[in-house]
Amino acid sequence: MLTKRINTLSESITIAITTLAGELKAEGKDILSFSAGEPDFDTPQVIKDEAIKAINDGFTKYTAVDGIPELKAAIANKLKRDNNLTYAPNQIIVNNGAKHSLFNLFSALIEEGDEVIIPAPFWVTYPELVKYCGGTPVEIETHDTSNFKITEQQLKSAITPKTKLLILTTPSNPTGAVYSKAELESLAEVLKGTDIFVASDEMYEKLIYDGEFVSVASISEDMFKRTITINGLSKSVAMTGWRFGYMASANVELVKATKKLQSQSTSNINSITQKCAIPGLDGSADADIEMMRKAFKARRDEAVELFNKVDKLSVLKPDGAFYLFVNVKEVTNDSMEFCKKLLSETGVAVVPGVGFGSEGYFRFSFATNIESIREGIKRIETFVQTYK
Repeated sequence: MLTKRINTLSESITIAITTLAGELKAEGKDILSFSAGEPDFDTPQVIKDEAIKAINDGFTKYTAVDGIPELKAAIANKLKRDNNLTYAPNQIIVNNGAKHSLFNLFSALIEEGDEVIIPAPFWVTYPELVKYCGGTPVEIETHDTSNFKITEQQLKSAITPKTKLLILTTPSNPTGAVYSKAELESLAEVLKGTDIFVASDEMYEKLIYDGEFVSVASISEDMFKRTITINGLSKSVAMTGWRFGYMASANVELVKATKKLQSQSTSNINSITQKCAIPGLDGSADADIEMMRKAFKARRDEAVELFNKVDKLSVLKPDGAFYLFVNVKEVTNDSMEFCKKLLSETGVAVVPGVGFGSEGYFRFSFATNIESIREGIKRIETFVQTYK
């Protein structure tokens, strides 16, 4: 009855575990969840005020499919100010979150048999959408010994005549790894002379704790032409439920194609969200963003220290995002079984590394209060000591 393409999809493991943890908590069980990629902070007041104003002003009708002009101008200004990237309005489209941006992009770009290079560990949605669109995911394995980043040689070895797209995520979900300018330049050299596109997921751009953020498209003119920049406000401005993402590309034909698809699927995104995204982009919420970043950094530092004191566990200190990718290989190589038992026996919810394409790890989100983090790691330590 169902199509082959829908049967290629697996349920998002992060959403599944977060949902299960919520259900167990609703049943009255003592649950500590570190599975969701969602800030525990409220959306900044300046953004909520703009939303209320938009409602009171009656801004509740259909808008242009790709976003209202003032919002696209705010995105263009942000990309120029923060990333030294210049895009025209017809090179930008607003979507229902970055996941929607990716779905539209892959639908417009990937055909049956196309190969898409995905460094692992990866965000769980990437390979699923590639398969849904008829493409073949080509995973490049990385480890904590290489700071979870691919090398120039690994990229060279993965490219074939069928390669259509490379996905880069910096900072990374689930590892928090951040590519330096020099590392991006070396990857850019490999791509020269090819027709390979690059999808650069920069959702965690504002959550940098060490080093600096470099936008992939800013590396060179060649990279600017081949890169599709994808971003949003879910993580940096605590707007997960508002569903705002955007895509920018020098390739006007590609942007136009995604607009055509969006016009026949979702049409415009929520009109209220469009209005209130503007202060999230123009600097009005910068003080709130910095407050959250500092809080995440403090949590990261303590959580890394606590985990690295646990016998048989180890974790790198991530340069960005709000996740720890904890190595449990001395305990087990079955991360799914480990996480299932951890949740059932201790009430601690984390996401198995196998869901991100890397066995022997689990993802721990520190986007929650420090008291819960301390208690959660304490329970994990006790669990590890008796794990069989």
